[in-house]
Amino acid sequence: MLRDILLADMNAFFASVHQALEPDLRGKPVIVGGDSAKRHGIVLAASYEAKSKGIKTGMTVHEARILCPQAIFINPQHHLYVHFSTRILRIMKDFTPLVEPFSIDEAFLDVTGCRGLFGAPVDIARKLKERIRKETGITCSIGIGPNKLLAKMAAGLQKPDGLTFLRYEDVPFRIWPLPVRQLFGVGPRYERHLNLLNIHTIGDLSKFPVFILKRKFGVYGEVLWRSANGMDGSPVDPNTLDITKSIGQQITLPRDYQSREDIKVVILELADLVAERVRAGGYVGRTVVLSLKDSNFTWLSRMHTLPEFTDLAFDISKTGLTILERHWPDGWPVRMVGVALAGLTFQRMQQLTLFGEKEKLKKMEEACDRIRSRFGEKAVFRAVSLTGAGIRYA
Repeated sequence: MLRDILLADMNAFFASVHQALEPDLRGKPVIVGGDSAKRHGIVLAASYEAKSKGIKTGMTVHEARILCPQAIFINPQHHLYVHFSTRILRIMKDFTPLVEPFSIDEAFLDVTGCRGLFGAPVDIARKLKERIRKETGITCSIGIGPNKLLAKMAAGLQKPDGLTFLRYEDVPFRIWPLPVRQLFGVGPRYERHLNLLNIHTIGDLSKFPVFILKRKFGVYGEVLWRSANGMDGSPVDPNTLDITKSIGQQITLPRDYQSREDIKVVILELADLVAERVRAGGYVGRTVVLSLKDSNFTWLSRMHTLPEFTDLAFDISKTGLTILERHWPDGWPVRMVGVALAGLTFQRMQQLTLFGEKEKLKKMEEACDRIRSRFGEKAVFRAVSLTGAGIRYA
């Protein structure tokens, strides 16, 4: 049975998030990465306007400034990317329950059984693209294929804002002429080894004797050969992240925080982010981890296990603050703060409290999740985020 698989790839995701939040950045070269003040670090992402000037992921910020002096440099804000990624996954799940996150900006969808609801795969892809663009301001390229491999390859053929359909019969004409480096699963090291075998295109690899590939690369040699021929039997697995053991968030502060009250603000904000991600995954956890580091890289990480499972920012922040009071000297500067919830499991039941305090907190936090999902990250937040110590909306 042929399947209808989609791979949705958000275009220039990190940069696009900032352009979506700040419309004045649209159409301008935006570079995310490094330290825009100190001029060091590497490029994590670049808008297509910046890419057109030769900016590439992984180059130094110094090189990027030379190539594109008019670029707008933005320090990475990972909590924003996680928030947008979560919103996009929710949109995808409105089309099919078979959604497999592949990375923070990519996901596979199996829409084989959805024709009666939303139309042909191409129609579903168009509707999905439009909803993501309308509700988040992000454009994406979608590849459609009879398996995950061809869907992934198709998504890379037209960027940005592309929509490409690859069938098995298209492989010899659209995939085989491409350089072997463009085959999913072939990195620089494998490319060098394949070139030594006079394999330079995907077509060369598809026609190469598979027994030689297996002798040289082991089982992966056959995987490469099958991929070059467009074959992939792996299913779209919505439970691929079920092995998650912890969810955390950390941030390097723009300056040393010495006031305990300022550090508490950061812990509160990070606890909110962690709790939102935990609830989005349907998890609960018992172990809160607080990590602190000063400007001399002195590192402290302590954990505390709660008597009951939780997914509430209230519990995470309260425990994190207790760890801070017990283990970090008052007045000692902090440059990095990390908060995590570990020992995760799926929430299958909930222990009710006698007077309903936890239930009220849960309803409030879940309501905030829905508001942020619909109206954006800044629709509702803690008042302390507006203080000088706040980093979530800095």
